[in-house]
Amino acid sequence: MARIPSKDEILGWIADNPGLSAKRDIAKAFGIKGAERIELKRILKELEGEGTLERRRKSYRDAEALPPVSVLVILPVDRQGDQFARAIEWQGEGPEPRILFQPRKSDAPVAEGDRILARLNPVKGQDHQYEARLIRKIGTNPIRIVGIFRKATEGGRIIAIDKGSDKEWLVAAEATQSAKDGELVEAELAGPKGRLGLPRARIVERLGDPSAPKAVSLIAIHQHGIPDAFPDAVIAEADAMATAPLGAREDLRALPFLTIDPSDARDRDDACYAHADENPQNPGGYIVWVAIADVAHYVTPQSALDREARHRGNSSYFPDRVVPMLPDRLSNDLCSLHENVDRAVIAVRMVLDAHGRKLSHRFTRGLIRSVAACAYEEVQTAQDGSPNDRMAPLLAEVIAPLYAAYAACITARTARQPLDLDLPERKIELTPDGRVKSVAFKERLDAHRLIEEFMILANVSAAEELIRLRRPLLYRVHEEPSPEKIDALRETAEASGFTLAKGQVLQTSALNRLLQQSQGTEFDELMNVTMLRSMTQAYYNPENFGHFGLALANYAHFTSPIRRYSDLIVHRALIAGHGWGQDGLSQQDVEMLSETAQHISDTERRSMAAERDTTDRYLAAYLSDRVGAEFSGRISGVANFGLFVKLDETGADGLIPIRTLGREFFHYDADNQTLMGSDSGRIIRLGQRVTVRLAEAVPVTGGLTLELLEIEGEQMPGGPSAKRGRRTPRKPGPARVKATKLKRKVERQRR
Repeated sequence: MARIPSKDEILGWIADNPGLSAKRDIAKAFGIKGAERIELKRILKELEGEGTLERRRKSYRDAEALPPVSVLVILPVDRQGDQFARAIEWQGEGPEPRILFQPRKSDAPVAEGDRILARLNPVKGQDHQYEARLIRKIGTNPIRIVGIFRKATEGGRIIAIDKGSDKEWLVAAEATQSAKDGELVEAELAGPKGRLGLPRARIVERLGDPSAPKAVSLIAIHQHGIPDAFPDAVIAEADAMATAPLGAREDLRALPFLTIDPSDARDRDDACYAHADENPQNPGGYIVWVAIADVAHYVTPQSALDREARHRGNSSYFPDRVVPMLPDRLSNDLCSLHENVDRAVIAVRMVLDAHGRKLSHRFTRGLIRSVAACAYEEVQTAQDGSPNDRMAPLLAEVIAPLYAAYAACITARTARQPLDLDLPERKIELTPDGRVKSVAFKERLDAHRLIEEFMILANVSAAEELIRLRRPLLYRVHEEPSPEKIDALRETAEASGFTLAKGQVLQTSALNRLLQQSQGTEFDELMNVTMLRSMTQAYYNPENFGHFGLALANYAHFTSPIRRYSDLIVHRALIAGHGWGQDGLSQQDVEMLSETAQHISDTERRSMAAERDTTDRYLAAYLSDRVGAEFSGRISGVANFGLFVKLDETGADGLIPIRTLGREFFHYDADNQTLMGSDSGRIIRLGQRVTVRLAEAVPVTGGLTLELLEIEGEQMPGGPSAKRGRRTPRKPGPARVKATKLKRKVERQRR
């Protein structure tokens, strides 16, 4: 007969094995079988009644756990010189956990009684349970500066990198962090003006060479005018926030919601849960819940937080940093759906039939507690049959039903025929010092598609609900492409041997058939890229013009209010429409909807441009030591000044200047996107395979210059290695004749 463990032993084991907390896992760990399980069940019930353990469906967790981001109060330094902190929001009934504060060299100094926002890491085998790293001091908001450090006899100066700015800051000798002359640095204001009349600053991080990879995102942020410092009033408002109570909210904490995000995610604003529908009138159907962080509870209309969020419009994401729409007290803490922490949400319960068609939906303002914060890869691995210790207890009752509901959604998606572009996304992995370690294409898993499909369902439900309630909102609009762009796409398709049928009304199903024709051929990527370029850009509008790409009549953004202001507007509209509180859409919000739509559409494009520039600079830095190397790629663009080539290895885009193609004159046909040699008659077009040599990589601009060596396996005659001389004028006869013939042929085809 196995020995029944004591309560302390059970608690200790659960603390060491948080992913194996089901009763059967505890029984297996202590060798408890048969009738002895009754005694174990009794002990667990007692622990639950005492509040020491908290039951979550069929598993237990430590009720004393702290969230990963918490507000702390700094305690006096102890005799050993260590500095501990206390969690302000501690709600446990047992011994308060000890938190060791570990400052970094660049951190602002803290003193006894200071309140800080910190990131907590649990530790084992120590006399403390957590170690804390400073995010920032509560109630302080030092202005950050990015500039070039110029060394002086004592200390130095920082010169702004902002275009057209002549600002300077004085840096004391003890505040330089040993920065070298000419280095790019990040600093914060450190006091009033000094003896030279300049404001003082303290360097917090050395970024090195201004052209080095670690600097490029900061340069892009400043060049594109993306606000990266929160006003003091905004920080003060965020710091004063407390966790939203249950109040009149629907208590959804018994439902095992999961958050599924990238492995390096910091903010988690959506959670999902699914199960089979037990209604006999919906055989084979599913119930899908999507819960979204209730940002509107914290960011109320016309508050300082609201004005700043609208000003930013959205968060901006770079390989090495995020410029958030909301301060970290909200984005990383109160509005982030952390594991095992109560969080306020606006949730939608959707009923799907066996074919994935949405039969009904219901919105509610509630409170959830996520059972696990998961990465896409570990969820997919669990579903594929190899769960890790964290995922194993969740596989049967939580993960598998999500995939079953997603399988039904695939049927509905196939019937709807949204545009099915295959455009792999690049992932730039950096070393700790900010240099590019690798460039790869992200793997698309069913776990990614599952979350994407559920988010689309929730967005559709939000739009339909507000239409039903006759409430104003911001739609996500994607209009169909212009006839001219479709004609150009059709010509490219026909030149590649495919067909795009003509019809009175363009439908995504016709475009998908074209993509299917090219799938697996040498023109696969060309068709995907050309089709993407033929599309219009999505935008926000208070009027509904539908979403062509998703093949949806009603669509709004609801699922990411932490990082998109549009979603916050939709949340407020739902609150006002359902009468859930006084923090709904205000009259001023309604009056400014058109202006807000234009503004946040512009900020979205601004962020995309900054992110694209940053990626180009990182890739140029990554390739800068491979100048002279040969690469394979495909022609992705044709212009009168040269060819753009997308390299296979990294997805980087480079330019082949037309002057390097040889002494032959090339005629540019804008309609057909081709270059034709006047002497050889060679036609260079989109999608052709090429071999190129990297001639130049400029990290500061992100520019890559290439030399064309081969095209479709044939060496280019008179290419970059050909003897050059002064170009002599020649009679335009042969070139003009060929160009005229080509133009007439194109015109006849169009008729």
